[in-house]
Amino acid sequence: MKLALVATLVASAAAFAPQANNARPSVAVEAENSRRDALASIAAAGVAILPAAANAAAGESPRFSVFGLIGDGSSYSEGAAYGSDQSAELYSPYSVYGNRGTADALYKEDQAVEIDRKKAYIAESQKRLANLPGYVDKKQWFNVKDELTRYMYETRGAVRGLAKTDEQKAVAKDFFQAMEEASLQATLKNQDKCAAASANSAALLDKFVSIY
Repeated sequence: MKLALVATLVASAAAFAPQANNARPSVAVEAENSRRDALASIAAAGVAILPAAANAAAGESPRFSVFGLIGDGSSYSEGAAYGSDQSAELYSPYSVYGNRGTADALYKEDQAVEIDRKKAYIAESQKRLANLPGYVDKKQWFNVKDELTRYMYETRGAVRGLAKTDEQKAVAKDFFQAMEEASLQATLKNQDKCAAASANSAALLDKFVSIY
């Protein structure tokens, strides 16, 4: 009986021994495979870098640029080169347009086309101001305010653009204030004051047209 127990214990111990020995080579193999995979990844990355490195000439130092103002504006990272590759001076390092006022500038102030467009805005505004008395008589305050804000945004820009002399600028200022007064009185629903301000706005715009 004792011999049988001893034999069983020996057999059990022998059964565990190979499993422990097998575990060590398995870990070692996995570690070796991991190292090989890592080396393969590094090699692949090196190959990917080679085409970029081929663009550099022998003996060249690294090229860089700071907004095209400092360094080499022709470097690949610069992209558009912030104007350093343009033949004429630009409005700013971030612009593709030339300086205003120069002979080769695309935009020239007070061109005939621009002046005609501003005059057309004012002519349309005169027609719209002529509608105000009818709106005031009917107490259509929303129409008065819409008429003074919807299109008059363009009117302000046109009047400011055409006002060059001190007299023109003074009339323009009075015109803007009259429009604001008409809008205010429409908001307050004050019929008499709104009618007076509306009539004054139309008269001042007519006066501005007569002196520009």
